[in-house]
Amino acid sequence: MPTFVGTEGQGKMSKSIGNVIYLSDSAEDVRKRVAGMYTDPNRIRADIPGTVEGNPVFVYHDVFNDNAAEVADLKERYRAGKVGDVEVKDKPAAAINRFLDPMRERRARYEEQSGLVDEIIAEGTERTRREVQQVVFEARKAMGLTAAYNQLRRKAERARKSRENTAP
Repeated sequence: MPTFVGTEGQGKMSKSIGNVIYLSDSAEDVRKRVAGMYTDPNRIRADIPGTVEGNPVFVYHDVFNDNAAEVADLKERYRAGKVGDVEVKDKPAAAINRFLDPMRERRARYEEQSGLVDEIIAEGTERTRREVQQVVFEARKAMGLTAAYNQLRRKAERARKSRENTAP
């Protein structure tokens, strides 16, 4: 599976390096992280032509910016030295925020309802436990192990009770 480039442009995103944009980041946090992104190190002024290939800002544009014409225009102007990094970074920040907004709204709804997340986790765990028990039972049955397992279980239970009865 391909990795997503980190905000500093050197390898994949990593929490330990801190080159990430979190799904829980506020719109302002996203804007700040994108504003601090690595771009073309040879481009020290906006009028100097820049490299789009391998530029993390444009990787984010390609993934998040749904306005293909805008992305193509920014790439063309960046290569020609006719657009500044601020404009090039503001657009993916806005696109990432549009992508994250529905998640933020859902998260806020869950946070408003005290205990709801805990309830969902507990119910899901119980449902999963029941389903796993059924699958294990069916697997043992298919392999012809239910009788053997039941005998082993009863024998283990008798041994446990015997130890409890003889304990001082």
